[in-house]
Amino acid sequence: MVTLSVLDQSPVRAGGTAAQALRETLQLAELCDQLGYARYWVAEHHNTGGLAGASPEVLIGQIAARTGRIRVGSGGVMLSHYSPLKVAEQFRMLEAFYPGRIDLGIGRAPGSDGKTAGILAYGRHLPGDIFTDQLQDLSGFLTDEFPEGHPFKGVRASPRIETAPELWLLGSTWHSAGLAAQLGWGFSFAHFISPDGGEDVIRTYKRDFRPSALLPEPRASIGVSVTCAETTAEAERLSYSRWAWRAAGQRLGGGRGGIPSPEEAMDLLLTAQDREYIEYMKSRSVYGDPAQVKAKLLALGERYDVDEFVVVTITHDFAARMRSYELLAEVFELKGALTPVPSPVATGEGGSRQP
Repeated sequence: MVTLSVLDQSPVRAGGTAAQALRETLQLAELCDQLGYARYWVAEHHNTGGLAGASPEVLIGQIAARTGRIRVGSGGVMLSHYSPLKVAEQFRMLEAFYPGRIDLGIGRAPGSDGKTAGILAYGRHLPGDIFTDQLQDLSGFLTDEFPEGHPFKGVRASPRIETAPELWLLGSTWHSAGLAAQLGWGFSFAHFISPDGGEDVIRTYKRDFRPSALLPEPRASIGVSVTCAETTAEAERLSYSRWAWRAAGQRLGGGRGGIPSPEEAMDLLLTAQDREYIEYMKSRSVYGDPAQVKAKLLALGERYDVDEFVVVTITHDFAARMRSYELLAEVFELKGALTPVPSPVATGEGGSRQP
């Protein structure tokens, strides 16, 4: 059995707007809920014109209110910027409205440039690398379990609820895998960012996993860049938008420009180094017609010993992105929700669910 999930970075197309990209995120989430995808994760990025999702905790609530079955979460919250207590309370609030449907995925990367990361920490002068402490504290606030003598013991995150969001650590290194194993969290390997060595990273996570109050056994997935189209040639053409944007983004406006159309991408004045990077990305991306994409994903699953793929698809054309997820759901024969489950969010006197 294969589980398909979604990572949406809310891409902004060249000539489009961030507001448009966020509306498309909501529309795509509704479609993926109907198609039978398991999770819908939204990302956190700052000071970029190409990706609109700066606040996953806000976007998650909007998505969960518009869907009825799919789990919704962050992929991820960049915890280094924030107080673990505040993050715990944000996600307890989401879990209170949508019990059993919320995932809290945590990332270590800043999701921004160094200057922006400093501004996000405005007013806080934190010592060195305290990421491990932040993870442990976040887990403590979400489970109400701090050891005797811990300075935070007795402080409980609000609201007081009976369930907790699923906890995931996102990463592409041995260090991230080791932390997830030590804490007893799920681990999602970012293949779409840095695929090299991923098999050993996940193997290490599973070997060193320690059961926790929230997860008795290791749970791993991989985040994969996928473009699926009716033909291989069309999938490659559509993928060129992301490849060129990634290759030339830092040089052409510091990554602040929108996702170019395939035609614009092919007309970019790419350097020899850009073209070399694009060839590398082509060799590491999953693209093609439905049968080819399915075969490639199944082969990846065997190599990584995982059965869940968190699919990120970036195209300039939104209709093509929607179609890619539709084709993927069809070829894997996902069972869509024929009758969406009503959201447990509180209703008004008339009983109608508010979006």
